[in-house]
Amino acid sequence: MLFFQEVFQGMSCQVRPLWPPFIAGIVLGLVLLLTFILVGNGMGSSGAFARVATEVGLQVAPEATRENAYLGGMAQGNPLAAWIVLAAVGTFIGAILASISSGRFKVKVDRGSGRIGVGTRLALALGGGLLAGFGSRLAAGCTSGVGLSNTAMLGVAGFVFLIAFFVVGLLVSLFMRRVW
Repeated sequence: MLFFQEVFQGMSCQVRPLWPPFIAGIVLGLVLLLTFILVGNGMGSSGAFARVATEVGLQVAPEATRENAYLGGMAQGNPLAAWIVLAAVGTFIGAILASISSGRFKVKVDRGSGRIGVGTRLALALGGGLLAGFGSRLAAGCTSGVGLSNTAMLGVAGFVFLIAFFVVGLLVSLFMRRVW
């Protein structure tokens, strides 16, 4: 945190309002269209983590990684040079720059209702993230890959996924509010 305070100390950023949802949706749709045109694929990010895992596997256990049924196919060439890795890194950098330029950059852990501590909240977030990542690999795509890209192509799986995603999210939210 001190690093960012020193680097951005001279910047006088006022907190700017968030984009209206319909404008953000239009921009997201245009970005999705551009990814189809420029790289021939829809948006997604879970594949980037699989590529990074492949690279780590090639450094730690190259033979086992190449023989692995899942990772072996990504071991051809440099896994980190894949467009999806570059897109994920660009998204991360863009998000940081956007939050800084809007005056909204802050490193913090939201406390929610205050009934659970920061450690428990971080553990739950990590567990949920690992489950979501595992599920996205089983489904052959993440929320943006299956939900946005597949729905944009009018794929039934995209619509089914989005409906299930929101219903499960609502149910888990209701459950968590009662438990904590």
